[in-house]
Amino acid sequence: MKLLAFLMQTGGHIAGWRHPDAQVNALTDIAYFRQCAAAAERGLFDAVFIADSVGYPPAKSADTFACLETPKLDPASIIAHLCATTSRLGFICTASTSYSQPYELARRLASIDHISGGRIGWNMVASTMENEAHNFGRAAHYGHTERYERAEEFVQAAKRLWDSWEDGAVIADKASGRYVDPARLHGVDYRGDHFAVAGPLNVPRGPQGHPVLVQAGASDTGKRFAARHAEVIFTSHPSPDTARAFRAEMHDLLAEVGRAPEGLKIMAAITPIVAPTREEAQAIQRELDTLIPTPVAIGKLEGLLGNFDLSDHDPDGPLPDVPQSHLSQSTWEQVVGLARRENLSIAELARRVAAGRTSRSIAGTAADVADELQYWYESGAADGFVITPAYLPAGLEAFVAHVVPELQRRGLFRTEYEGQTLRDRLGLARPANGYETGDYAHVQPEIWPAKGEA
Repeated sequence: MKLLAFLMQTGGHIAGWRHPDAQVNALTDIAYFRQCAAAAERGLFDAVFIADSVGYPPAKSADTFACLETPKLDPASIIAHLCATTSRLGFICTASTSYSQPYELARRLASIDHISGGRIGWNMVASTMENEAHNFGRAAHYGHTERYERAEEFVQAAKRLWDSWEDGAVIADKASGRYVDPARLHGVDYRGDHFAVAGPLNVPRGPQGHPVLVQAGASDTGKRFAARHAEVIFTSHPSPDTARAFRAEMHDLLAEVGRAPEGLKIMAAITPIVAPTREEAQAIQRELDTLIPTPVAIGKLEGLLGNFDLSDHDPDGPLPDVPQSHLSQSTWEQVVGLARRENLSIAELARRVAAGRTSRSIAGTAADVADELQYWYESGAADGFVITPAYLPAGLEAFVAHVVPELQRRGLFRTEYEGQTLRDRLGLARPANGYETGDYAHVQPEIWPAKGEA
């Protein structure tokens, strides 16, 4: 199985930062990220995954905001530093297709892929928060359809930019004085409804060809986007049954676009709490749940439902009819589906989702956690897991110290790193260059004149 570590602030549980072993003042301290990365590399994880946004989520009150929000350093800056403190671990950088430009982001990711020796992935997100729009001069956020139209164009342009230098374009021939083979350098001339990019990139093709492309949306549009472009999909499911159905659906969508199943690794989110005994682990989970103030949990729920106001509804009553969110449709479907399936009150649902349990939470011994992962993996629910410890860094270190050896004893996880790049370790092929294969038409770069021109 494959393993990613999700560094979600100070933990995957919304009250994880209140646990005695959580480092609450760590999110602007690079030593914290070094500690997490060192633990993940010690545990032979494929990569760490750093989430991001370029805005603040809405909050009903200053008190709610104070409980919910934590600082976020720029993931690319963190990763560039961590590349120098690790040697094999991969890094997945979140960056928005809604509020970035293809050239700027393609250049940054190609640069880090070179710096890291081929250990970079890109989590392609279509932003969901209204405040992000306001931070980039827009009166309103893009609608769901437009967000994915932009994402589609963005990724098409980025791929062409990464391919604008063929392998071997840099010849560095001292005898002739020729540094670059101009026949292997391509203009891009990408023109869409949302982006126009001339190219070529001013960074040669990276060790991986393209960074590993990662996606987490699970709406119908998001799944079809993933089938066209993603190589890793980060998905959240409360049970192996729903995860298996999702994986089967994704394999069908891959077949529709002519891709093989092994070209997409489906990674299910798991929140483990590991302790010497099952009772101790469950006690930690109960303690964390009690640390979530109900108003904060309901505020979190409202945000996941597209900022739907629940203040006029009894917290101990059922979830009312909620119109489908235009922000994150897949999250809306998961949350509403959970409420209906288990007949949860608003308060019960709020505590569940605030604790991060729209995905699977496992509180138990190392053997308990390994049993669950083994069942999911061997029953075809996932190719691997995004481990989201309830609190960090201690929760990740406990998983590495106790669960990883158990998985290794069962023959389910590597005992040493294989290959040189993140693609090697994930079992993903290096993409062919679209200009060499003829998938992209050759365009002469703007940097020299066309034939016959002065």
